[in-house]
Amino acid sequence: MIEDDLELAEVLSLYLKQFNIEVTNYEEPFLALSSLALHKFDLIILDLTLPSMDGLDVCKEILKNHDIPIIISSARSDITDKVTALKLGADDYLPKPYDPRELEIRIRTILRRFNKSLEKDELKIEKIFKLDEDKKEITKSGNYLKLTAAEFEILSLFLKRESFIVSRDDIFENSNILNSDYESSGSLAVIINRIRHKIEENPREPQYLQTVRGMGYKFIQWKIGRAHVWTPVTPI
Repeated sequence: MIEDDLELAEVLSLYLKQFNIEVTNYEEPFLALSSLALHKFDLIILDLTLPSMDGLDVCKEILKNHDIPIIISSARSDITDKVTALKLGADDYLPKPYDPRELEIRIRTILRRFNKSLEKDELKIEKIFKLDEDKKEITKSGNYLKLTAAEFEILSLFLKRESFIVSRDDIFENSNILNSDYESSGSLAVIINRIRHKIEENPREPQYLQTVRGMGYKFIQWKIGRAHVWTPVTPI
């Protein structure tokens, strides 16, 4: 991945890891080009707005020297950029923002097309936590969690925005229960702590509900099982 937004790169890397896709990110394009001369990668995820070198020039340089599929991942909305990238030889163009699930599917599709020898079986991904909005229930590994109304509402928001950072403002803006009294009294931190005691093995070192200093919280979960496993030959 060649992406100078390190927060996005981390989120995508963590998400793709659960599908057995290993990501190496470079925020500096010249360093990325140097790495391509030394290491073998299966696919490149390329941003267009990069420091010191435009992404379209990076795309051109890569395809001039390497036979490797490229997915453009860009917030640039100009149709000219998309047309130019595809004309240069990029294999796909994914406009930001997008759901990481779409990126994962596009990676699989392109890798299957480029490497026919890959096994085409699937990873079995099982969610540890499941939300049933109709029943107002959240389960962990099939077991019902006893939550207060505020705990349910906040944990539901984290599950809906899994793998993305959720700020304190996001929580208050999307809550029907919390109000300014919670914010001023610090009760949100208390509720987060209660949730951790109900879902974490060790609330002092949370595995699922993590604090991102100065930004908010991030909820991450996965449980990987193997039936027939589809695995890239080399890491991305």
